[in-house]
This record gives sequence, C-alpha cells and structure tokens, in this order.
Amino acid sequence: MDEQTFQNKFNELLNRINELPDDQRSRIEKMANDTRERRQRIQSSVSELQEALDYLRLSVKYLVFDLEATRRENAYLRRLLEQANGDVQRQGDEDEEDDNFMEERDGAD
Repeated sequence: MDEQTFQNKFNELLNRINELPDDQRSRIEKMANDTRERRQRIQSSVSELQEALDYLRLSVKYLVFDLEATRRENAYLRRLLEQANGDVQRQGDEDEEDDNFMEERDGAD
C-alpha cells in the first residue's frame, strides 16, 4: 500500500471514529494514533535499511574494483619477476659461456 492510499484510508477511519460515542472513541483513537506511530517507525526503519543496503552495494563495488586492480598489479609484477629471473638466467648462461671460452683459450695456449 502506498503512502497516499494509507493516508486516505487512515483519515476515513479517523472520521468514523469521530462518529462514535465519547466513551468508545478515546480508546480507539489511542489505538489509531499508536498505529500511525508504528507505521512511521517502520517507514523510518525501512528507509535506514535501504540507505544501508545502498552503502553496502557501493562498498562491494569498490572492493571488487580494488580486487581486480590488485590482481592486475600482481600479474604485472609476476611478469616483471619472470623477466628479471630470465635475464639473470641468461646472464648466468653468458657468464658460463665466457668462462668456458676463457678456459678453452687458456688451454690452447
């Protein structure tokens, strides 16, 4: 039930309550006012809950974005390490070849 429909029905109820005798009216008016207050509290709670859910959705989006960025950075750094390890490996192979060449040359003299 939307707010406008509720207010129309509630006002109609209050008009009917006003038609009751005084001894019955006060008790029912109190119940009607209590009902109005409960509805307002419920609406307030629902609004706060919707705001909290919106904030949670936004937080999750930021976390997913951060996770994706971290994964990209991780992959990039792994590639750099692999390249660096490959360069070190190649340098080690070249140094070994140089050592072998020098040993062969010294042996030939």
